[in-house]
Amino acid sequence: MSTRTTATRRLAVATAAALALGLGVTACGSNGGKSSGSASSASSAATAATASGDGGTGNAPKAKGAITVFAAASLKETFTDLGKKFEAANPGAKVTFNFGGSSALATSINSGAPADVFAAASPATMKTVTDGGGASGAPKTFVKNTLTIAVPKGNPKHIAGLKDLTGSGVKVALCAKEVPCGAAALTALKAAGVDLTPVTLEQDVKGALTKVELGEVDASLVYKTDVRADAAKIDGVDFPEADKAVNDYPIAALAKAPNKDGAAAFVAYIQSPEAKQVLTAAGFQAP
Repeated sequence: MSTRTTATRRLAVATAAALALGLGVTACGSNGGKSSGSASSASSAATAATASGDGGTGNAPKAKGAITVFAAASLKETFTDLGKKFEAANPGAKVTFNFGGSSALATSINSGAPADVFAAASPATMKTVTDGGGASGAPKTFVKNTLTIAVPKGNPKHIAGLKDLTGSGVKVALCAKEVPCGAAALTALKAAGVDLTPVTLEQDVKGALTKVELGEVDASLVYKTDVRADAAKIDGVDFPEADKAVNDYPIAALAKAPNKDGAAAFVAYIQSPEAKQVLTAAGFQAP
């Protein structure tokens, strides 16, 4: 190939490139900056997706596989419902719950029980896990709960406040002091100046409520949410000292979670607007 031919071809290529570049610049300038705006929008969307951590969909991170949640007994009704909703939004995920007294659950976690998430009924019981290095990240308070006096339907003993629990022949069930509902009950009783000797101490709030259902006691101190969930059988009597014993409910993914992604997704879901709506409808208070 001659030197003249090569030079001619190079000139043609350079001319074509310059023409294409000129057309591109003209197009950008003649359409009101649409191309520039599109690039800016794409960049903004990518930034929003990164910030939200959910691919820009606005939903909680997707999860799959088995997710084991240790949760306070007072969360049984709401978490069972939320577990189903979570599974529906995350095909392939299966949530299994272990409900019980928060102190017993914390002990099990510290002893190596396999779990992905812990939702406790008090910061003190969560601290048992965090102090042992069992939590992944700082726990988040997602709801609060308040005590009430649970009595049989119709309130046959005419209990109107904490002082009435010391009446002659009145049998009362409390949660054990190690359990959040028991610690809250002691705080409320102290605030009211009431010295009460219960006939039984239960290991979780459902146990204290069941004693009233079965007619074994005349009253028990439980959470408002538990009375609301059992409204067909139980009445609740509010008392002012309950404001002195409001419990925060923290939740955390666990450091040794077998399903770390699933744990993170479930914790995020419990803090979502959908979950908060279910929880507040059940009587929990926003944090």
